[in-house]
Amino acid sequence: MGLSDKARAQLRKVSTATLTTVLFKRGLRNTYIQGIGPLNPDAPTMVGEAYTLRYIPAREDIDVIEVFKDPSHPQRKAVEAIPPGHVLVMDCRGDASVASAGSILVTRMMIRGAAGVVSDGGLRDSMEIALLPIPTYCAGPSAPTNLIKHHAVDLNVPIGCGGVPVFPGDIRVGDGEGVVVIPANIAEDVAQEAADQDVFETFVTEKVKAGASIVGLYPPNEVTQKEYADWRAKRPKD
Repeated sequence: MGLSDKARAQLRKVSTATLTTVLFKRGLRNTYIQGIGPLNPDAPTMVGEAYTLRYIPAREDIDVIEVFKDPSHPQRKAVEAIPPGHVLVMDCRGDASVASAGSILVTRMMIRGAAGVVSDGGLRDSMEIALLPIPTYCAGPSAPTNLIKHHAVDLNVPIGCGGVPVFPGDIRVGDGEGVVVIPANIAEDVAQEAADQDVFETFVTEKVKAGASIVGLYPPNEVTQKEYADWRAKRPKD
């Protein structure tokens, strides 16, 4: 069973900062992909299930340009197999000295309905990718082909990306700040809690802008909790 439409909509409205806090409350500390950022910060918030691709170090005698003629090559196969609404997540061992994909492959996935692309390596044709409406995250631009350093070996298996464990089906949420990983089995509850936290922080921000101290406000004491309940009761239902 995939992510519900309600949870997907909730996750599109909350920040990765809020999500990391909600996950921290549940004991999960290592959920934010390190060392990557968006190529296209104006793209919409990314929400989707993880579809993974694992690279190991390349070997010169087998990682030659002709391998791309094979439709079963894992990188090529990933582009044609990723389900709509999913995010391609690539484990490049944090090596951004070569590309893990380029604009043609990213465009093909976008046309097929992929929700985004995340790599802890590099991406080539980064200027073209930055103009696409599909959310795309990487460790930086890099022109050389992946074959120089990366050997694509596995599809849809558990991987590490930016130091974070990613299992197929885990929910990826990306905004202008970065990408967070939500374990699939708690994604619905996390989405609801994050949505509630987002409303509370709207209340807090209003108070701070009006001159209130954060003491007793953030986190709230009993007086603030009562005031917040009254404030929320007067708002339209979210």
